[in-house]
Amino acid sequence: MINDIQQDASARMAKSIEALKNTFSKIRTGRAHPSLLDQIVVSYYGTDTPLSQVANVATEDSRTLKVTPWEKPLVGAIEKAIMASNLGLNPATTGTVIRIPLPPLTEERRRDLVKLVKAEAENGRISIRNVRRDANSEVKEALKEKMVSKDEAHAGEEQIQKLTDKFIQEIEKQLELKEADLLSM
Repeated sequence: MINDIQQDASARMAKSIEALKNTFSKIRTGRAHPSLLDQIVVSYYGTDTPLSQVANVATEDSRTLKVTPWEKPLVGAIEKAIMASNLGLNPATTGTVIRIPLPPLTEERRRDLVKLVKAEAENGRISIRNVRRDANSEVKEALKEKMVSKDEAHAGEEQIQKLTDKFIQEIEKQLELKEADLLSM
């Protein structure tokens, strides 16, 4: 019973870490990376479609992304979608290829991005603590229903706390890496 609760909590905490990594990957560091355009949606024959499903996104060099649409009429729609996104990017079209130069980040913008990264890390910590709270309430419920003894419940709560500490430490590590990435260059 306690093991099931711990495994469920561990799986949910791991998902929180993955969500945080995904969010961090979308925060621009000044280097070109195709995942930067993942959230961009293009109107494709009246249907909103992710950019990755209507074009090939690649890095040309460390500061330039290259978008090659699979159909020529999509060039304008993709260009508009990139400009409409709040990424602060200005695409340059040459025929059927869209090049997106990434301007270097100013010191002020870097500090803003660090604040954003710290806020996202705090959201990740909150998510982990919420999972801990849910798991502990499940343990207490099992104790109340007399499915586990007091000793098992106490040991289960200690294990859940150890899991929480481990995953929060992982968040700190990810935060440190992203901060260093943002402030370097």
